[in-house]
Amino acid sequence: MNLLYREESFIIRGALYEVYSEIGSGFLEAIYQECLEKEFKLSGIPFTSQQQLKIDYKGETLVQTYKPDFICYDSIIVEIKAVQAIRPEHIAQIINYLKLTEFQLGFLVNFSSYPKLDIRRIVNTKL
Repeated sequence: MNLLYREESFIIRGALYEVYSEIGSGFLEAIYQECLEKEFKLSGIPFTSQQQLKIDYKGETLVQTYKPDFICYDSIIVEIKAVQAIRPEHIAQIINYLKLTEFQLGFLVNFSSYPKLDIRRIVNTKL
């Protein structure tokens, strides 16, 4: 099987698991955001944090923007949550990010899903 961004995915997942094993569940999303920034740097993962994505509607750019938590390797969205459970609106959010960027792959990560980290691999099938 040919896995999309196999090596990059492996490294990103390693960083996610490292943060979870270091601090566990139950913190606010902002804590995980900051820890992941540090872990991505330590892991050598190129990333941008909270990059604004512009939205066009009928040829005009809207004032409102989207800000995915991370864009890694200039091609993978990483959206983090600290909620009891992933809900359909969280999945819709990352799908919208993938549509806007025309990226093929995203990770939806819930750090508060005790007793284990919940990582969802979302593939943009519209490309």
